[in-house]
Amino acid sequence: MKTGIIISGGWTDARLCKDVIDAYNGKKEMRGIRQAEGQERAGIIAADRGLLTCRAMGVKPDHIVGDFDSAGEESLKQYWADPDIQIRKYRPEKDQTDTQIALELALSLGWKRICILGGTGNRLDHLIGNIQLLSMAAGKDAQAILIDAHNRVRLATGAVTLRRDEQWGQYVSMHAFGGKVSDLTLRGFKYPLENYTLDCDETRCVSNEIAEEEATISFTAGKLLVIESID
Repeated sequence: MKTGIIISGGWTDARLCKDVIDAYNGKKEMRGIRQAEGQERAGIIAADRGLLTCRAMGVKPDHIVGDFDSAGEESLKQYWADPDIQIRKYRPEKDQTDTQIALELALSLGWKRICILGGTGNRLDHLIGNIQLLSMAAGKDAQAILIDAHNRVRLATGAVTLRRDEQWGQYVSMHAFGGKVSDLTLRGFKYPLENYTLDCDETRCVSNEIAEEEATISFTAGKLLVIESID
């Protein structure tokens, strides 16, 4: 399964990014992240200011995309002559965010397991847009997740199993995405549910906790945003 990492322009910690990259490549143990069996080296796409994070990590991306209104064109100078890096530069007046451009590239490369770093940050508009991009990936039979120091966010279109020893944080929250989630059943949680219809205008499933070694989430229709968080 092709795996890749998008480093976007939101604020992120370079050390965390490096640890995540190493964990996906089997070079480091990290709670909740493991190298898939038979996985190739995780590819890296730097989106605009994400390039500055790559430089801070000392990591060379495989692809660089963006309009570089944040990183500045000076940041590209050392990469233009590198034959191993593909650079795609866009006008600032474009219809997609840099992160969407990066995700579309990742999907075109056949990546099925995509981690987005720097996709949260301080801008709520970009955060909402990046959460919406999880649905784009799901529509292409791929799973994209957003990770930062406090959260791991995924969009589930089917059953999910969470293990206590792999969870990202203490809390697990669930939100209906784009419409109702039918027959939502939670087992192994502190607050279980059975065949509940979760609507997108309620907070019934915020701040649950895993109560057993393994917890399962199942539903029969809809899309469910699953967020693991730590304060």
